[in-house]
Amino acid sequence: MIKYNKIKANYLVLIFSCLFISCNGQITASIPVKITKIHKDSISLKAETQPEYRNSVHDKDYQGNQISGVIRTVFQDSKGNFWFGTQNGLCRYDKDGLIYFELKDSDGKNVTVHVVIEDETGNIWIGYSGGIAKFDGVFFTVYHQKDILTVGGLWSMTMDKKGLLWIGTTQGVYTFDGAKLSQFEIPEGKINSSVGISTTKMIHSIIEDSKGKMWFATNGGAYIYDGTTLTNISEKEGLLSNFVNHIIESKNGNIWLSTSNGIYRYNEDSITNITEKLISKEDGIGCIFEDKNGTLWFSVNKRDIYSYNGITFAKIKNEKSNFMPFPFCIYQDNKERLWFVGFKGAYRLENNTFINVNRNGPW
Repeated sequence: MIKYNKIKANYLVLIFSCLFISCNGQITASIPVKITKIHKDSISLKAETQPEYRNSVHDKDYQGNQISGVIRTVFQDSKGNFWFGTQNGLCRYDKDGLIYFELKDSDGKNVTVHVVIEDETGNIWIGYSGGIAKFDGVFFTVYHQKDILTVGGLWSMTMDKKGLLWIGTTQGVYTFDGAKLSQFEIPEGKINSSVGISTTKMIHSIIEDSKGKMWFATNGGAYIYDGTTLTNISEKEGLLSNFVNHIIESKNGNIWLSTSNGIYRYNEDSITNITEKLISKEDGIGCIFEDKNGTLWFSVNKRDIYSYNGITFAKIKNEKSNFMPFPFCIYQDNKERLWFVGFKGAYRLENNTFINVNRNGPW
């Protein structure tokens, strides 16, 4: 049986006495945001009017005319449209083609989009470096806050079953109800010197599991919030690294933790490192994803792509060239096609070959 490091919310009140606590134990500080409404046509740009996003001319795998040189996430909405969160902002592919939306931060600068999700009513929510936006099909409602939703601030975001947004930033966790931000205190971790951006309060990933518990991937391990108690899973419980990058829940209810030193399967009674023999560098595990068949997909040491069916591992080799994507996100669309997006753009895995999907497709 695993022992956990538990932190009662009432204890946190002693530390943060300047804040107030709600009935479910969540620590909050009401922080208003600036709200602006923007018509989509005023910030829409057709792809053919934009300069090409090219990869390095010194790269032997050079590809031109990319959706973006760096893509952080891909998402297909309920209407079948594809959304790409990129280092150059937000874009969407629909029946009319590829459109870029010029979202800006509070200083009027271009942004990096990290998260795109859809709520139950069909609104698209965008989390980016410098703000949050909601798209209702016609208008973007943009939310800015100068101290929290700053450049490089937002890195993760999810919406719980009650419709509340949970925001992971370089400054910790906040919830957002459409009008104000509320702080949710998570203990600090350590700075990860092996990555470009890292803070002691970094929140890399947030999910709500099937039991309604919130999970947070931090530089101090994984944290679970059940509505009353905050529980920590870290090196004390068997992880080889406290730098947790990504958390997902599988169809059978297991939780998978991606760390800088491996992938761990958690099921309340045990924590198992399944990738110990695969890792040859300190780069560790990047993104993880479970497809509709229950197969786990993940990146190891930046560019090595593996699948795991619960019994055996398979390293994915590109049959036509040596090129391999460097993914930040793995995703499966409604046609069950697997996407790998990250450095050098967007790719789909088809017949054991990574196909580059640029502005001209293939869609």
